[in-house]
Amino acid sequence: MDITDMEQSPGWSQVIAWLQGRDRQPFPFQVQTWQEMMAGHSGIVNAPTGCGKTYAVFLGSVIRFINAHPVDWQTRRNNGLRLLWVTPLRALAKDIGRAMEEVISELGMSWRVGIRNGDTSSSERQRQKRNMPEVMIITPESLHLLLAQKGYAETFRLLETVGVDEWHELIGGKRGVLVELALSRITAIRNRLSVDQSETTDTGCMVWGISATIGNLEEARDVLLAPILTTTNNRKKEKNGIIIRAVTDKRVEVQAIFPEEIEKYPWAGHLGIKLAPKVVPIVESERTSLIFINTRGMSETWYQTLLDVAPQWAGAIALHHGSIEQELREWVEDALHEGTLKAVVCTSSLDLGVDFRPVSTVLQVGSPKGVGRFLQRAGRSGHQPGEVSRIYFLPTHSLELVEVAALKEAIREGTIEHRQPAERCFDVLIQYLCTLAVSDGFVPMEIWEEVRSTWCYRDMTEDEWSAALIFLRDGGQALRQYDEYKKIEVEDGRWRITNRKIAMRHRLHIGTIVSDAMLKVKFITGGHVGVIEEWFISKLLPGDVFTLAGRKLEFVMIRDMTVLVRKSNAKKSIVPSWMGGRMPLSSHLGRMLRIKLEEAGRGLTHEPELKALQPLMQLQRELSQIPDRDELLIEHIETKDGFHLFVHTFEGRLVNEAMAAILAWRISRIHPITFSFAMNDYSFELLSDQPIPLDDSNAYELFSPDHLTEDIQRSVNATEMAKRKFRDIAVIGGLVFQGMPGEQKKARHLQSSTSLLFQVFQEYDPGNILLRQAYQEVFDHQMEEVRLREMLDRIAHGRIVITYPERLTPFSFPVKVDSMRESMSSEKLEDRVRRMQEQLER
Repeated sequence: MDITDMEQSPGWSQVIAWLQGRDRQPFPFQVQTWQEMMAGHSGIVNAPTGCGKTYAVFLGSVIRFINAHPVDWQTRRNNGLRLLWVTPLRALAKDIGRAMEEVISELGMSWRVGIRNGDTSSSERQRQKRNMPEVMIITPESLHLLLAQKGYAETFRLLETVGVDEWHELIGGKRGVLVELALSRITAIRNRLSVDQSETTDTGCMVWGISATIGNLEEARDVLLAPILTTTNNRKKEKNGIIIRAVTDKRVEVQAIFPEEIEKYPWAGHLGIKLAPKVVPIVESERTSLIFINTRGMSETWYQTLLDVAPQWAGAIALHHGSIEQELREWVEDALHEGTLKAVVCTSSLDLGVDFRPVSTVLQVGSPKGVGRFLQRAGRSGHQPGEVSRIYFLPTHSLELVEVAALKEAIREGTIEHRQPAERCFDVLIQYLCTLAVSDGFVPMEIWEEVRSTWCYRDMTEDEWSAALIFLRDGGQALRQYDEYKKIEVEDGRWRITNRKIAMRHRLHIGTIVSDAMLKVKFITGGHVGVIEEWFISKLLPGDVFTLAGRKLEFVMIRDMTVLVRKSNAKKSIVPSWMGGRMPLSSHLGRMLRIKLEEAGRGLTHEPELKALQPLMQLQRELSQIPDRDELLIEHIETKDGFHLFVHTFEGRLVNEAMAAILAWRISRIHPITFSFAMNDYSFELLSDQPIPLDDSNAYELFSPDHLTEDIQRSVNATEMAKRKFRDIAVIGGLVFQGMPGEQKKARHLQSSTSLLFQVFQEYDPGNILLRQAYQEVFDHQMEEVRLREMLDRIAHGRIVITYPERLTPFSFPVKVDSMRESMSSEKLEDRVRRMQEQLER
């Protein structure tokens, strides 16, 4: 649409008048988005956090509606669902809804905004079903629950726009695949209706993605819009998806918090808490601060520590993470909006798009492991156009100061990690087909075309599609003798689930987030605290005290799948740990880290972080070497524990874990030898009781990318790893039932049933699509095979440096400490490390 025509439209006039009443003008990227939406095009909006991306798409929908109803746009009610807003986090929904309702109210419109997620009450869901709001804010899982309702197509009859918020967060996982499949169905419904309806003005449904931090923006657009771009209706052909980039001056200020003394022999985890007193003056000088911690367990520890060092903050600071009761989380979010809290200790639960304007600064404790995540968290402060986002980095050990310098360099360059889209997720496909089967059923050939239009399944073969259908109808080759796996019945060519029990079970477990069994935690006198993983609570005895939601709780008993507790005044408590808390170092941040290490090695230390690390770097140079970006440093060190081989890759924990196994296997072919392994994000260690035969004569061969896939299969227990992956795949694909709410199967029972299925498939159906997927996920995610191969290619074209230090070096010390963690308590570990440091520094 021509900009002049747009400016003359009633919708444009109303929105501009509203903005001017707030003393604002639209940004050029917002105007461009409105222009493309008025023309009926789809696309993706890319802008820094806090620059008005939400308004770009939301106000575009408002303009279209006013233009379509220029006379009665304020009084028209019950207009049906017009804007579907998909968001990855529940915390985002309330914030986005509040912003939208404010606009609707001030414009005098009669639109309603509804929220649909796991926290939505059943009564509210029924009201929505009877009379859909004009705007629905929904999670991917709840969107699929809509598709599981009878007559769901009517819900989307008038839908004009789907906005997918924080697409960069969804694209890399199976929740993104849920979005792709839902869009393929909605697109097909709207295309059919736009052809069938007599109104020639109906142009089908637009899809708009919203993204802040992502490196592969073009691919992200193609993945999101694949169903739109690969299908055509008879009235209009969608032109290539639009990419709209905001050109804004959004500054990010990064400042490191330095310890009083730089340890020459650093180790992970202990330094951060010691720096807690340095946090106090920063928080005191700001209006409101967010303190990001990478894991829920450490957030509990930090909350208690800050209350210990700043008792005056009691009642003014709060804790927020995914295992805290919903009511308390919502209270924290409301208090942040109102500016009544001084600080909130939080995890990734507050990472995304939430607009807490009172937040003036952010503190990041420990490495964020990625540039995109760091920028996302920084953007929680100064969450308005033109304001500066300030973030402090508090290292948990000295070497993390190099990561601060690396992050600053990446931000200056404007480079961010790519998010690789998921492909060929057959477990999600099987779940989706069941979703369609419990609602109105499906005709395979129709859905086949839709599914093939998505990015995830674009390369799926007809044989694989047939295997998925046979699996649903008969249980597949291995399970056809068992009636419980025959879910689908075919009536007049339409595939349906008619068994009410199977349908109910399926609706209860729609989604792709699979975690260990969670138990509710409740006071014995009444009142919920949050949730805890079963494996943790199973280790406790009555009377043991643990921490949750910032409270010290005494474990009383488990009753009806609920953990009953009472308040405790004990001085010491056990801090829970949750599975899957550790994030691996991204390849992009690893590359920037190697560049900064090279600069430190060559004495190019203009950054304050590298200057502060000079004593450590000088000792590393004296004992061994600091590698250049294209070098691999290997250190042979002999101690009383045995013969150590330290390999410093700076490639992340997962790559190091896989490489340690491969290297051990390759060395064992030269000489029979056994090893124990240890690894962190920077390095890995092989320890043996005899000298390790790796030197200049065989190093390049041992680190060769040749025969990598075969060596992975031989060196790693891929079957055992695939068996663990298969547990999640089996849950998502509906092979195993986790139990009714409040009656979940115990994790060990779930694992044993999936292990049995795994063995059955191995023996009787080795080509099973879910079995193949389990092995592929091990290679792609657990091993990061692509990244591992890239590392070995870099080594093959670079230089391997082998040194023989007389004692542990600053680079090898952290991974040596990590090797001792499994067998020692935290107190004993700290004492042992202190003695080791004293001996090394003599």
